[in-house]
Amino acid sequence: MLKLGRSILAVALSVGAFVPTMYGAVDAPNTATVYVMTNSAEHNEVVAYSREYDGRFSERHRYSTNGRGSGGTNDPLQSQGSLTFSSDHHLLFAVNAGSGTLTSFLVGPRGQLLLVDTVPSGGSEPLAVASWQNRVYVLNGAAAGTVVGFVADPVGRLRQVPDATAFLSATSAGGSSISIAPNGRFLVVTERLTNNFDSFAIQPDGKLGPIQTAASPVPGIFSGRFDLSGRLILSSTGPAGSTDSTISSFSLSSNGTLIPVTQSLQTFGSANCWNAITPNGKFAYVSNAGSSTISGFTIGAKGTLQPIGSTIVATQPEGSTNLDITISGDGTSLYALNSMVGTIGVFKINADGTLTPEGDIEGLPKNVGFNGIAAY
Repeated sequence: MLKLGRSILAVALSVGAFVPTMYGAVDAPNTATVYVMTNSAEHNEVVAYSREYDGRFSERHRYSTNGRGSGGTNDPLQSQGSLTFSSDHHLLFAVNAGSGTLTSFLVGPRGQLLLVDTVPSGGSEPLAVASWQNRVYVLNGAAAGTVVGFVADPVGRLRQVPDATAFLSATSAGGSSISIAPNGRFLVVTERLTNNFDSFAIQPDGKLGPIQTAASPVPGIFSGRFDLSGRLILSSTGPAGSTDSTISSFSLSSNGTLIPVTQSLQTFGSANCWNAITPNGKFAYVSNAGSSTISGFTIGAKGTLQPIGSTIVATQPEGSTNLDITISGDGTSLYALNSMVGTIGVFKINADGTLTPEGDIEGLPKNVGFNGIAAY
């Protein structure tokens, strides 16, 4: 343990950024911190915003990822999970779609970031990343699309697992999310263009078993994320040309098959592509980008979904185009990336799951391709 502590201390002191705790996990930030990724094609960065004593947020710092994003305008990556915390929140991972790399940061005691590693993603155009314990898997979107496995050491140094690369079901499948079951045994990818689920068993050595592909019974799938009990919560836009978005839940069988629990429950919004689940597993929220609203649902003991109130729990100004959403580690706040208008919507999560608006974080550039949001 002493050797581990010295290793972590050496990495931190090498740039004079901060000193983490001795046992591999850093202290939680003493102020709320929200991170968004610029996805700039010239110089990708993670921008950190912290809550001040008066409750307002201000930009704290910009951290280079040592890579390039895809650039573009509104929602160029078309994925969820491009900026993702490790299971214990002491590492932050960012994809660099333009340079085909994955970056890891160590999170400091006041929410500051230390760039630790930038490595090839094992494919082209990485779009999303998922983490479980020391396992890290990247979804690459170009060509046939691949999932590639890595191991992260306690300070965030990354090593690709030999022979831990798997292809999606087809060329140009449109992989849009990647999530790992809470027991660490299975990984699920959603394919938005084929409307398929891909399930992979995770072997003890980190390699992936053969792909199991199944057509989704729900049209327009986009993002699937596991809750604490191992149910996959799925955001869907509905049939092509439809404005009737839905949310669904699936249980995971012992062989990796997804079994519908709640199917196609309406969000009463359009273009629902992203979702976030509270750390206690009680509530799920979806981002309706087309209608600038957020819908809320309770998650029952068996994974059944029920609307919170009248379903819509937050309405933002028209044209906000809220993309990715995230929830703070303590489960008290929800943040929405309003890329088109250059703001981050801030909401308090109440005990009954309703949301209370707490203003916006302003000052982001408008419609320039920001993708990815995470909150400590």
